[in-house]
Amino acid sequence: MHGGTDHPSEPRVLGRAAELARLDRLLTAVDGSGPQVLVLTGEPGAGKSTLVDLAAERGRARGLGILRVRGSEGEAGLGLSGVHQLLHPLLPGEGLPAAQREALDRAFGPDGTHDEPGLDQLSLCVAVLGLVTAAAARRPLLLLVDDAQWLDLGSVDVLGFLARRLEGRPVVLLLAAREEGVPARFDRDFPQVTVGPLSRTAAGLLLDAQPDPPRGRARAEILRQAAGNPLALIELPRALARGRTAGGDGATVTALPLTARLENLFAADLSGLPAPTRQALLLVAAAGAARLADLMRAAPELDVVAALEPAERAGLVRVEQGRVLPRHPLVRSAVYQAASFHERRQAHLALAAALTGEPDRRAWQLAAAATGQDAEVADALAESAERARGRGGHAAVATALERAAELTPEPELRARRLLAAAQAAMFAGYPQWVGELSGRVGRITGEPRLRAEASLLGGWALGVTLRHEDALGLLLGVAEGCAGPAPGLALAALSTAATSVYNSGAPYRREELRRIGALIEEDGDPAGRAWARAAVDPHHERALLLPLLEEGWAALAREESLGNLTALGGTAWILDETEQAVRVLRRTMDVLRRAGSAGTNATVAQALALALFENGSWTAAGDAAGEAFWMATEAGADNVTVGAGVLRATLSALRGDHAAARKQAADAGHGVDLRDSLSLQVRHRYALGMAAFVAGEHADAYGQLRATFTRDFRPAPVHYHASLYHLGDLAAAAVRAGQADDARAVLDAVSHDPKPDPSARLATVLHRATALLTDTDEAERHFRAALDDPATDAWPFEKALVRLDFGEWLRRRRRSVEARPHLAAALDCFQRLDARPWTERTTAELRAAGAPGAAPGASATGELTPQERQIAELAAQGLTNRDIAARLYLSPRTVGYHLHKIFPKLGITARAQLRDALSADTPR
Repeated sequence: MHGGTDHPSEPRVLGRAAELARLDRLLTAVDGSGPQVLVLTGEPGAGKSTLVDLAAERGRARGLGILRVRGSEGEAGLGLSGVHQLLHPLLPGEGLPAAQREALDRAFGPDGTHDEPGLDQLSLCVAVLGLVTAAAARRPLLLLVDDAQWLDLGSVDVLGFLARRLEGRPVVLLLAAREEGVPARFDRDFPQVTVGPLSRTAAGLLLDAQPDPPRGRARAEILRQAAGNPLALIELPRALARGRTAGGDGATVTALPLTARLENLFAADLSGLPAPTRQALLLVAAAGAARLADLMRAAPELDVVAALEPAERAGLVRVEQGRVLPRHPLVRSAVYQAASFHERRQAHLALAAALTGEPDRRAWQLAAAATGQDAEVADALAESAERARGRGGHAAVATALERAAELTPEPELRARRLLAAAQAAMFAGYPQWVGELSGRVGRITGEPRLRAEASLLGGWALGVTLRHEDALGLLLGVAEGCAGPAPGLALAALSTAATSVYNSGAPYRREELRRIGALIEEDGDPAGRAWARAAVDPHHERALLLPLLEEGWAALAREESLGNLTALGGTAWILDETEQAVRVLRRTMDVLRRAGSAGTNATVAQALALALFENGSWTAAGDAAGEAFWMATEAGADNVTVGAGVLRATLSALRGDHAAARKQAADAGHGVDLRDSLSLQVRHRYALGMAAFVAGEHADAYGQLRATFTRDFRPAPVHYHASLYHLGDLAAAAVRAGQADDARAVLDAVSHDPKPDPSARLATVLHRATALLTDTDEAERHFRAALDDPATDAWPFEKALVRLDFGEWLRRRRRSVEARPHLAAALDCFQRLDARPWTERTTAELRAAGAPGAAPGASATGELTPQERQIAELAAQGLTNRDIAARLYLSPRTVGYHLHKIFPKLGITARAQLRDALSADTPR
């Protein structure tokens, strides 16, 4: 990306006009007028840090307060070190509520103790948000995050939480990271600007602006090898001028990969510096976050301040406020790589000796100095991990335990530490990391229990990332292998496998789940067993599963655990005990939030969102789906990213925004093969089908909904559970699309597969579909059967659809008085849910039924001009705009203009609703 050759207000910055304009828009957005987060990405040396510095200057000129943090590779393993650096000027947070002060004190205060109960991550995030909000109330803020690829994961979590909640606050955030290292919290969901190579023109201008610009072939060679990288364009001419490469017209630059070349260039500067300076620089590089006091303790024989002076003059580092800051991260890399292992090791050991009062940093320095496996250092890192666990830092726990495992000599202990690291990574919400760690366990130990537990974790990670077949290969193997010797572990694996079995929808996997479940003794976890059995066949075995669900509730009353809550929530949902599912999944979310378990939160949040949607709590469902989506995006939980996106698309469709629904559905399914996840495929089809339905495109709607069943001679559900709930909408679209016979074939095939005890919800769906596809008065019996069971109140939207369909059926048979109560009840539900297409359709039906206040004389059709009425009647007959234009001697554009005015006058949103709206004046 390159946008011009210069910028009038910043003559020293060439070729970055577009990037600077984006920075200006970000700073302007502090008033809430646009996106308040911007992510800068680019290769090392692209000029991201320069743009961050310019943003700081321009922010100060606008009167903004500046808070800055720069990621440090050496502190990446220290939980919350980055956010502490960012917020340090605002701490301790005077004036905040006591609970927020306490959370900040426990995370950052000098008196926090590690043996306190685990730090509530949500409370810390809320406290940080409160701290920033309070500061912004005094002065608008610009938050600058540079080198974000080296921030510790705990800080990334907090910053991600903050970034998503800036709306309504006078705060903007600029985050810069290497393009391959953008934190997962920021890599997809905020505006990004790629700071790409300079154009050849801008690169030439930058090269010519150097103190001793090259000429001839040397200039061409530098331009070629720099490839538009500003840092290379600055550094290579300096190297050339100092005689470190061949000079004159025949000068060339050694052909090396760009990053390696730049790091070697920085290292080449070291040879001309005094030995004490190189020693001090190596300590800076080894320390990561280099505080002068630490360096002075690490090298008491060295005058560190004086030793760093030549490096400052050379522009390699900057010393300020007691810290030593490399000019660019590549300086640190170059210094570190230029030293021998012996020199690096001595630096780490010296720093470890200086950090005796900081056990976590000391442990990492000792780990860097280790020459091989070292039990003492491994133990120190394991203890650091436990301290991080006390702060709720699951990512820091996983990082420390992973390194501790590498240093552990004894194989079984090494395997246990890797397994513990994988568990912490799961709680931190990183399935790919879990997969890597758990995979290494099996290569270290032959101990069956450890290998089985590792496979269980690996299977969870695969399932969360939509690799269901691979997940089930691991999980079902563990379940079958442990059924005899370790039934508890077997059931845990089976319960985990049940989720992938449900999502994949593969029939043979369901049979495997059933077969292996029968091998595991009945004693043990009733919740896990209930979910494992429910996922096999929730419709046909509902009567047998409900008592098992009751056993689970009883066990939960005796001992509440995260596993029991999750399993029972899923079981209640799949059995259409929706109100119970909402209660238990909300409880599960409360438990998970206190533990800060982002990855698991995402899966449970999605389940809660689905239950809330079915339960008619659409606003809460949208909130939960949004939360699930953000957490899953951060965690890499693809199944939830897709599922939450599909649910959001469904809500948009049902509220009348079919364009947004289609875009959301397309985004959700982009790059994902939904054939491997049939539950998501069916839900995706439903979202697209309902978007088409509300747009009046009934043929497309029917095609999408029909695709939730196979095209076999005897159609079958594409997904054994999810497909059946869309039969009512399939029938409604079929009637309007002229596909009633095809829909009856689907319904007949489903009806010939009897469910001995269908849920009230499923029974209602089947009765509605049958009524809509029945041409005789027998339809009334099915409508009434769908409405008679009071249990159907638990699914208000689905019941309101039946009331609307029945009201329309009654009115068309001139039974308007009977129709009105059904239509009025449906309207009340649709208005509460903000289901606009159905609100408008029901309102039109009530007018047509002569409801009080909607008499024919007061009909909205009376507001139409004669020409509008004529156009509306022709359109209601199915004529296109071109056909109408030909009949009335108008242009198609004029016809479209009139229809644009007709729709709001009639209270409709789609062409297909014209016939019903016009019928209000002419009872049939």
